[in-house]
Amino acid sequence: MFWYFVKLLILLPLVGGMAFAALWLWRKYQPGMITGQGDRSLKLLEALPMGAFGKLAVVEFEGKKILLSVTRSRIEKIAEGDHARLR
Repeated sequence: MFWYFVKLLILLPLVGGMAFAALWLWRKYQPGMITGQGDRSLKLLEALPMGAFGKLAVVEFEGKKILLSVTRSRIEKIAEGDHARLR
């Protein structure tokens, strides 16, 4: 019975830590960023975390690149340009 509690005290935090790490990695490397986006009219080119809840994102729509500020409560357009100028 003693070894059962020893295994439980070791494996329970290990499994919890693995679950936490998986969720953290899922949030950090969002789905769609790793795989190709195929032939879509809107493409997320790059996303850069800024602090705990904000991100800067560059999206391409109809040949134009748009720089967006993304937070929990809002999305704002910061800059817009054609494909050649913002490269």
